[in-house]
Amino acid sequence: MVDLKIENLTKKYGETTALDKFTIDIKSGELLVLLGPSGCGKTTAIRCIAGLITPTNGQIYLGNRKVNELSPKDRDVAMVFQNYALYPHMSVHDNIAFPLKMRKEPKSHIREKVIQMAELLGIKDLLDRKPKELSGGQMQRVALGRALVREPKLFLMDEPLSNLDAKLRTHMRTEIKKLQKKIGITTLYITHDQVEAMSMADRIAIMKNGNIQQIGTPIEVYHQPMNTFVGQFIGNPQMNLINGSIRDESLFLFSQPIAIQPVDKILLEKKLTAKFIVGIRPRDIIILKKTDILTGIRLDGIIVFIEMLGDDTTVEVKIGSDNLLVTTNNILNPFVGDKIEIGIEYSKMHFFDDEGKRIGFT
Repeated sequence: MVDLKIENLTKKYGETTALDKFTIDIKSGELLVLLGPSGCGKTTAIRCIAGLITPTNGQIYLGNRKVNELSPKDRDVAMVFQNYALYPHMSVHDNIAFPLKMRKEPKSHIREKVIQMAELLGIKDLLDRKPKELSGGQMQRVALGRALVREPKLFLMDEPLSNLDAKLRTHMRTEIKKLQKKIGITTLYITHDQVEAMSMADRIAIMKNGNIQQIGTPIEVYHQPMNTFVGQFIGNPQMNLINGSIRDESLFLFSQPIAIQPVDKILLEKKLTAKFIVGIRPRDIIILKKTDILTGIRLDGIIVFIEMLGDDTTVEVKIGSDNLLVTTNNILNPFVGDKIEIGIEYSKMHFFDDEGKRIGFT
């Protein structure tokens, strides 16, 4: 196992910058997920690391070795693509064995390694089949086996689950996580699916427009987003963003003054500008009963939309000139037009400046 270290990696196509000073350290045995929308630079980064495209600037290190000038085959990096790229005319056995055959390893050794990998992936009974005879999940396991059988130093995965249905995706992300920890291989995994990232990653790097916005554990990026982009990209339904302001030493949200505690008032005066943004996650908003005690703010609203999600219900509540999404499991038989009271604890409110950057508030 080795560390992966990337310093100021930049890739330009003419006047377009696909990747801008991308810098990251991945620890030996870690599974780090690059997360972001389409076109943010995830695939460009992973292809630079694999040697499939040449970066404009920057350094790539595997362990203590700089690999910028090495060809893809000399980097000892394995990659699984979105479309699996299996050889249709070869059996499962021969697909997995292919990289070992290219190394001209002994047939007996190849057979032993293929069987070991097939047993690990639960596909030993499929070794004689062709790819067209396999399900999507089985093909994905074969692609994993082919990448891992040669025991690479680094494992790169480019949206490997995107072609699977929702149920199989959920199952396979668990299997990949278990497999990665069992083998202990350093892994860089890219996806646009925040649920996939949160469930699989040791750490997540969230990207936008070729730049890393934040790196942290799933808990850190969820509870302490560094800007409004991260706050809204992580979490489903996405974080509510409400414009706020301070006027005459009062906090205004939803176009109305909000009572605040004395200790919070001091923090407001020190850390909040005249205009700012408040982020509130739908699950952190409480639908109140009149008898509920709350150390935060209480607001009256009207339900304007309802979405039933099994155990949970997401309701859209109009408060003043703003609409809030609220996810709850303590409301029975809601109807559009119902008047409700919601509560928000101060500790659950995320404060950002008017440029969207996180500011302190406790």
